[in-house]
Amino acid sequence: MFSTWRALSPRARREALEAYLALTPWIIGFLIFTVFPIGASIYLGFTQWTIVEPPEWIGLDNYVRMFTRDPLFWQALKVTGLFVLISLPLKLILGLMLALLLNLKIPGMNLYRTVFYIPAVISGVAVSLMWMWLLQPDTGVVNTLLSYIGVKGPNWFWDRHWALPSVAIMSAWKVGGSAIIYLAGLQNISAHLYEAAEIDGANPWHRFWKITLPLLTPTIFFQLIIELIDSFKVFTEAFVITQGGPLKSTYFYMLYFYEEAFQNFNMGYASALALLLTSIILATTVFINYTSKRWVYYES
Repeated sequence: MFSTWRALSPRARREALEAYLALTPWIIGFLIFTVFPIGASIYLGFTQWTIVEPPEWIGLDNYVRMFTRDPLFWQALKVTGLFVLISLPLKLILGLMLALLLNLKIPGMNLYRTVFYIPAVISGVAVSLMWMWLLQPDTGVVNTLLSYIGVKGPNWFWDRHWALPSVAIMSAWKVGGSAIIYLAGLQNISAHLYEAAEIDGANPWHRFWKITLPLLTPTIFFQLIIELIDSFKVFTEAFVITQGGPLKSTYFYMLYFYEEAFQNFNMGYASALALLLTSIILATTVFINYTSKRWVYYES
């Protein structure tokens, strides 16, 4: 390293020093606000810490408790896993369908794109309160409209069988954000490919299946990773609307983590929960990345 530094010209050394000087604030912030908290969280996961007392090293006891003596952990993990299985395909498919519509060349399309994107930047608390109003069993807009056609709507968030699907349906409200990313991928596909396929007699379905979908797989891969991570971190909806009920049917992992950390003040145990969730997300992401070699097509 030092031999390389000595081999540089005075001008190259000056430029390198200026670059390191410019990067110093970011490096300091990264170490203080990212590296140190992650390291502290990993350490605290092996301790018993209630904030008011110094951390006490207990080794793997938090993880033993998690896997053998804590039924709430398994309930939270099960609910979160089911939510991921329901909401992830829903958001991916709806986002792609919406992007295909927003890619049409019709008057006023920029306005439509803006309207569909707005929900992606609205506060999660405001959205939750709005959906509580929409899905009220007796006076909600959805059940009122269903009653006009003779259909009795479910109790939505207040029914243990419908609560989790209701949160999954609500999560699709922000699908406009992913649709914009899909739209960027769609507009990156060369038009001459569609023209050649149309000349060869390919119908719209064939063009979508043989051109659009394969060339859109890098975008789908990106969206899959992002939406997967987002689905594992669901919290606001349950915290605002259901508080984990009814009968723990919406008791998400992040809600359980919040209760342990900021209501029960079991910071050591909460750190272990956070580390496990991070490990699950990391393992799932690595697996998807490994399988992507078989289904993601890069045109270059």
